[in-house]
Amino acid sequence: MKHLVLGGVRSGKSKFAESWVCSRSEQSLATVAYVATSQAWDDEMRARISSHQLSRPTDWLLIEAPLSLAAALKKVDDEGHCVIVECITLWLTNLLCLEDEERLAFEKQQLLSRLSDFKGDLVIVSGEVGLGIMPMNALARRFADEIGMFNQQLAQICQQVTLVSAGLPLFLKK
Repeated sequence: MKHLVLGGVRSGKSKFAESWVCSRSEQSLATVAYVATSQAWDDEMRARISSHQLSRPTDWLLIEAPLSLAAALKKVDDEGHCVIVECITLWLTNLLCLEDEERLAFEKQQLLSRLSDFKGDLVIVSGEVGLGIMPMNALARRFADEIGMFNQQLAQICQQVTLVSAGLPLFLKK
């Protein structure tokens, strides 16, 4: 089962995704792997990462994958695993900041290929960023376009898609 969880900043998407993973892993006695894409560039981001770490069970396997997400998922591509990817928006940001169009295209294609055949349970967290005004700078507009189009591709692959707003799930595809 592949499940895409979308939401805005502080919408509750991570908490919802972690609850979903806990539920799935308890039912199947699966090993849980948490694939983190963030990078601690400043104190505020380090605090966010720490908060996420403290909120999840300590027995979950942690894999850090700020760029090569498909390669990281290959390590846990097994029916006995329940995997959470947190999150696609930070992963895409990391790739865009490289300013390497070939690498961006390669990593996106690798991930889509890996997801289509993924054997375990998987929940992918991503931001729904296109609900506000059009940003003034080119990189922000590019990011909004890229994440919006990539979320559409992910939604096609996933059996379930949930939008979380104000901590409440809205099931878009089930």
